[in-house]
Amino acid sequence: MNNTTTATEAHEMTPRPTLRKPEAEDKQIFLSADMACRLAAIDIGSNSVRLMVAEALRGGTYRILDEEREPTRLGKSMSTEGGLDAEAMERTIQALGTFKKIAEGFQVTSLRTIATCAVREARNGPDFCRRVREQVGLEVEVISGEREAQLAFTSVQRAFDLTGRNVIVADIGGGSTEIVFGTGNLIEAIFSTPLGAVRLTEQFGLGENAPGDDFPKNITRMEQEIADCLKRQTTKPLFAPHFLVGCGGTFTTLAELLMASKREFDVPVAGYKASHAEVRHLLDRLRKIPLRARRGMAGMTPDRADIIIAGLSIVDALMKRFRVNTLVIHTRGVRDGLVREMIDEAMGGPEDDPSLREDAIEKLAAACSGELEHGRTVATLAGRIFAQLAEPFGLSPDDRQLLEWAARLQDVGYVINYDQHHKHSYHLIRNSRIPGIRGHDLEIVANVARYHRGALPKRKHENFSRLSSEEQQRVQGMAGILRLAGGLDRSRSQQVKDVKVQIEPQRVVLDVIADAEPQVDIWGAERRTELFEKVFGMPVTITWAGLERPAVQAE
Repeated sequence: MNNTTTATEAHEMTPRPTLRKPEAEDKQIFLSADMACRLAAIDIGSNSVRLMVAEALRGGTYRILDEEREPTRLGKSMSTEGGLDAEAMERTIQALGTFKKIAEGFQVTSLRTIATCAVREARNGPDFCRRVREQVGLEVEVISGEREAQLAFTSVQRAFDLTGRNVIVADIGGGSTEIVFGTGNLIEAIFSTPLGAVRLTEQFGLGENAPGDDFPKNITRMEQEIADCLKRQTTKPLFAPHFLVGCGGTFTTLAELLMASKREFDVPVAGYKASHAEVRHLLDRLRKIPLRARRGMAGMTPDRADIIIAGLSIVDALMKRFRVNTLVIHTRGVRDGLVREMIDEAMGGPEDDPSLREDAIEKLAAACSGELEHGRTVATLAGRIFAQLAEPFGLSPDDRQLLEWAARLQDVGYVINYDQHHKHSYHLIRNSRIPGIRGHDLEIVANVARYHRGALPKRKHENFSRLSSEEQQRVQGMAGILRLAGGLDRSRSQQVKDVKVQIEPQRVVLDVIADAEPQVDIWGAERRTELFEKVFGMPVTITWAGLERPAVQAE
């Protein structure tokens, strides 16, 4: 566990700060050089609205000043009516007004409000955001399921040492479940599914007015739907996961229930471990207990009693689907990830420091591929080829840097496996956080690395289809050059020192500069000319600069 968990435990053991005018000695405490700023994050979920107020500390950590939660059930009726319930919207707006006042009382320098599945999917979601803006004065940022998953993973990787670990992170909310496959501190895949505890409870009639006779049948139907949905919308990881990390109220309630049943009163929820058998046993027990009795169970959060069966059914299905036997509870999640991003922004972040960007690229390549020298050589050769083609073919000079980054990171997919490493490289690069590379540029870099080998880019490829036509053309051009440059270090000996490009009327000639004839490297490049010739519309001839080139016959 790192400083986040420690700060959380310290917060739970100390009294909540009172709102009073600070004395001189208090100012010395709160305005010391270690204290950067105060921030607040609000998460509008399908089941509840949550507030976190935090004070940033030196080194990117923070201490929690206040937390609040209001179960507004904004996602109520979404599964049946497709819109946000009027009463739930009123409750949520009132809660947001209260939370804003609390944040202002702490004199926060930054307040961000995000909304997830319910607002994202609701037909009247934009109207709700407008009302919040007009009535409360908060600008709501509606985030995607993928963004939600990234924030949760950011939180997890700060709380646990994931070095050398293959993990699955699941964030179960009221309306959706986000799933992340992680290798160490890298995201390999993200899936967003419509499996939410509130949504499923309503869809299968498991709530307040659940009919007694149909209850077991409805649970069976729900479990089948969960299994079918996971099969449709997720793939199985290529690695054997060491454990599943669970974020969200379903998981913390699960831990509280298990701890109460075992009379484990002094065990912290953060980091609590449970086996699949324990999860299944608890689920079977809860299915037999009426809702009223469930509400009074030791460890049960009363307002979660009606949706806990649906939530635990998702947990059970996740462990079954991905064949993972150990569950680890994470008490933070999306808000923690958001606060950490806000701290980076408030402190200026590393965005303008090229040395940090270069260091991050180098560390990512070293940790995942072990091909540092090869990547550097290919990047240099690709950059030289690009620079000499830029003016004749109208290439954007800015793309040279993107190409060189892609070359250095092209093999990071080795950390998953060799055969499909170019595909894994795409996901690892796209989901990484490299300071100084904007999100959309990172998408371009990931696509170029994706096509450094294997099949040519196709519009049916999901990653490629997300790009505009102009971006697709840029990616194909850079990938065509990258393939040639990669071939020119086929021997992995860095024998080729430079390339001179000659544009002739009917062909492009690459004069390879090396101390001795790089026969293997020329052979490697000649096998990888197809994409280049398709994009630039000219055949490629590759020669050693010390040899005389054959003349091309005029037509």
